[in-house]
Amino acid sequence: MKPKVIDLFAGVGGLSLGFEQQGFDVVLANEYDPSIAAAYMENHKGAKMIVGDITSLDLQKTFGAYAEKIDVIIGGPPCQGFSQKGQRKTIHDERNFLFKYYVAVVKLVKPHYFVMENVPNLLTAENGFFLHEIEELFNKMGYSLQYDILNASDYGVPQNRRRAVIIGKSGGDAPSLPVAQDKTVTIWDAISDLAYLESGEGSVKQVYRTPPKSEYQRLLRKDSEILYNHVVTKHSPLALERLSMIPPNAGKEVLPEEHLTKSIYSGTWTRMKKDEISVTITTRFDTPSSGKFTHPFLDRAITVREAARIQSFPDSFRFVGNKGSQMKQVGNAVPPLLASAIAEVIMKDIKETPKHE
Repeated sequence: MKPKVIDLFAGVGGLSLGFEQQGFDVVLANEYDPSIAAAYMENHKGAKMIVGDITSLDLQKTFGAYAEKIDVIIGGPPCQGFSQKGQRKTIHDERNFLFKYYVAVVKLVKPHYFVMENVPNLLTAENGFFLHEIEELFNKMGYSLQYDILNASDYGVPQNRRRAVIIGKSGGDAPSLPVAQDKTVTIWDAISDLAYLESGEGSVKQVYRTPPKSEYQRLLRKDSEILYNHVVTKHSPLALERLSMIPPNAGKEVLPEEHLTKSIYSGTWTRMKKDEISVTITTRFDTPSSGKFTHPFLDRAITVREAARIQSFPDSFRFVGNKGSQMKQVGNAVPPLLASAIAEVIMKDIKETPKHE
């Protein structure tokens, strides 16, 4: 019997996929955005999807039947209260109220473990005041916790993406978080085999033009015959003129004054460096002005598939819906390889914990 999982605030299911890769069975997921929920269902056929805002669900009706039948609850409740500086960060801040729903479902279902991922500030805000509240809350419910800030790049993901991760376990010591690996995967390790398309080129479905060129590419191309989601945004003539002036390994510092924009994003009009890891993939990676998302040498921003590679999604994972939704699906996801590393330590703990009669 595979251990059973519920995924809350599931998005497209990066966390779910990591757990599935380690032998877990995701039986239920909840996502409020219908187009993102549709993409989740496309890729996780075995899970029942509850499409709806968790704040308007009847929690007892929705989750009550799963009480004491679930091994792990996973998810990342948005905590907007951390973006404001200088205000006391507390569970009772209205902007963090989604967090309470995560806690309420854990309380109702009583899983053996839970995994919560969030912004790094979750652990550090107000000298740990918020973290202290979280510990107190879960300790009262009988959970011990392990937590830290993990960087996806330490787990084989070609991206600098830092996340707070909390693992809870009831009736025993929570397992330690996964140990960092010592190999780095670069942007070029991730995307060098994908067709060198120009602005506006590409189709939703195409054949691979080259064989895999790295171990990472072989891993992500496994079981995939067709390349999906490798379609380039059609950039404006002005954007193309600007991009044509930027050589490899360079950025806006080479542009003449009349081409400098007022963009507030760091990395704007700057090429990715192929032998480095990527900056954090956001939900606007198709726009050269919104961050360091310009291809290492082609005059264009990266495609959905290239961003998905940098997030460690396998090529067999399809993103559906309109472009804006697909970018949200990729940009907001937990990298599956990071999720898999977390799932692995929980699976090991399950196997090593004696069953209570």
